[in-house]
Amino acid sequence: MFASIAAHYIWWIVALVLIAIEVIMPGYFMLWIGIGAAVTGVLVFIVPGLSMLIQSILFAVLAFASCAAYWYGLRPTLHRNEPGDVKLNRRAEQLIGNRYVLIEAIVNGRGTACVGDGQWLVSGPDLPLGSTVEVVAVEGTTLKVRPA
Repeated sequence: MFASIAAHYIWWIVALVLIAIEVIMPGYFMLWIGIGAAVTGVLVFIVPGLSMLIQSILFAVLAFASCAAYWYGLRPTLHRNEPGDVKLNRRAEQLIGNRYVLIEAIVNGRGTACVGDGQWLVSGPDLPLGSTVEVVAVEGTTLKVRPA
């Protein structure tokens, strides 16, 4: 039965099945093996005389290579912000580590800093107007700062 079907079609069907499995049960694993099968199909289309053993070895190498490309290349960029690190609704926490200029001197531990086009309350050691401060923590709507 398979003798009448060109070998590259078989690899493309395998690729579609693997990618369909990925769509049904996502996990980024079958997708990359499916990509290996699709590339194998393209190579078998370009070089039609490859034996099934060579095709299988080629598929295994391409599947491992595509999985490695995902794991070491694409995955680190996709997972920079893990779900536990997301601060979407906690804007103040995104400011930690940034430096800002005081628009109101810190007196008795309280002052104001210019953050973007707004003003934020800051607390920290007494500093004069115009000092640069670094945000080290957040307490409610007040930024804890230190001299930069």
